[in-house]
Parts: sequence; structure tokens; C-alpha cells
Amino acid sequence: MHFEFLVEDQSSGKAMKNLIPKLLGDEVTFRIHTYKGIGRTPKDLRPKSDANKRLLLDQLPRILRGYGKVPNSGYIIIICDLDDKNKHQFLSELSEILSACNPKPEARFCLAIEEFEAWYLGDREAIKKAYPAAKDNIMNSYINDSICGTWEVLADAVYVGGHKALLQRGWQTLGAQKSVWAEKISPHMDINNNASPSFNFLCLQLHGITAQAT
Repeated sequence: MHFEFLVEDQSSGKAMKNLIPKLLGDEVTFRIHTYKGIGRTPKDLRPKSDANKRLLLDQLPRILRGYGKVPNSGYIIIICDLDDKNKHQFLSELSEILSACNPKPEARFCLAIEEFEAWYLGDREAIKKAYPAAKDNIMNSYINDSICGTWEVLADAVYVGGHKALLQRGWQTLGAQKSVWAEKISPHMDINNNASPSFNFLCLQLHGITAQAT
């Protein structure tokens, strides 16, 4: 059994590299494709940007059509942040892209709500193992999968000076720090004990696929 994971940035890819073996075991093969941002779903299902810019949603119609035309391409798992979008509307847009493929690949959409950092915050023990000095009061104030500025919450809990200090250092520093979080926290995560509903949805999707194949 083979899986293709599409994620919107480098930090998500680094986290999934550690999480996928926990989620799927060693008997499956997988590849992770990282992009340079989420982009936007094209209204006419035709990319508006150059493929070299590697924006996930911009290129998604082309990508899924390509997978659909390749026999036995495996299961395609698209992971991206919900951010401040309407969940039902966004999933409808993604489903429309998949439905337009002929033939359709075996694809699933899994949204991190609000952001990928919600999956770290769903496992506070993992955060504490990676950052023993993480601020419990900040983490305890967080409501799982709430639309609240999720990466900012994690930064306030573990980064010296919090999210304001990160923003002052610029977006490149923020991107680099997100990769650090991915590398330090994800190895400690317990996939069977996570309070994030969106992370648990990912787990259910993957387990459903593997159970169906056995």
C-alpha cells in the first residue's frame, strides 16, 4: 500500500515525516510533497500561478488530474490549514476539484484547524518533553481547534518573548522556527492521545484506508 502526502510547507512536511510511521506502521510506503504555501483554489480549476511557485491549492487541480491518470498511484492525502476559512465551504471547493478529475484518484482532504500547530497543542505532554519550560498557563488557556491564532499560542508557550518577538524577527525567522517546532515536538507525539479533533480525523481517515485494505 502506498500513500502520497501533499502538505503546504516545509515544517508540516518535517512533522509528517515523524508522524506517518506512527500512523501507518512500517508496511506501507509513502512520499511527502511539500509546497511553498497554500495559495488559493482556482475558480475555473485552472492554475493562476506558475507551477514553479509551488502553491498547493493553485496547482491542486493539475496535481489530482495527474494522479488520476496514473494507475495504482496510491492514496493521496492532502493536508492543509483551514486558517480563517469557512470549513464547509472550503471542503466543498476541494471536493469540486476532485470531482472534476476523470478518472478520479483516491484522495482525502484533512484540514488542520486552525493551523498545523493545533496538532502539537493537542498533545501537551509532547510539547513539555520538547520544551520542559513551556508555559502551562498559556497551553491550558487554549481551546483545541479554536480559531484564535494557533501558532501564536504555541509561540507564547515555548518561545522566548512569545509571538511578538518572532514577528519582529520577520517571516523567514517564523518559518524557520515552525520547522524547529516540527522537528522537536512531533517525535514525542502520541497518536492515540491527542485532544485535537482535526488530528484525530486524520488518524481516522488513515486507519479507515488501511483497515479496508486488510
